[in-house]
Amino acid sequence: MNSVKKITEEFLDYLGKRDLNNLISLFSENIEWEIPGNVEKVDWLGKRSSKDEIKKKFEMLWSATEPLSVRINKIFMEDDEAVIAGAFSTRMLKTNKIVDSIFFIHMVVKDQKIIKYTLLEDSYAVSEALI
Repeated sequence: MNSVKKITEEFLDYLGKRDLNNLISLFSENIEWEIPGNVEKVDWLGKRSSKDEIKKKFEMLWSATEPLSVRINKIFMEDDEAVIAGAFSTRMLKTNKIVDSIFFIHMVVKDQKIIKYTLLEDSYAVSEALI
């Protein structure tokens, strides 16, 4: 099995199970990570560059949200890159508001590890749902 396909499948599996230790093991020690958005309102948005920062990001996200549904529409793979297109619905625990959004995740894999990760979502809706 191609390593990008394997890593992408494992990423989605561990993310869906909220299996933090196995999820974090997929990332390189040094990573180019970004989820654009208002970092003043939403702690888990922004840039990160280490596995420890990513682990803390997921801990913040998972302690503040309840996943309601996710749909993967398509996964595109070429060479060392994957793009996952889908949609999700999440409840913000602080306000009980629900966010529905499409998303795109772009990952680059090198030496069996994710070295670049970008998530595009409706981060405006996420930040508004927290107030």
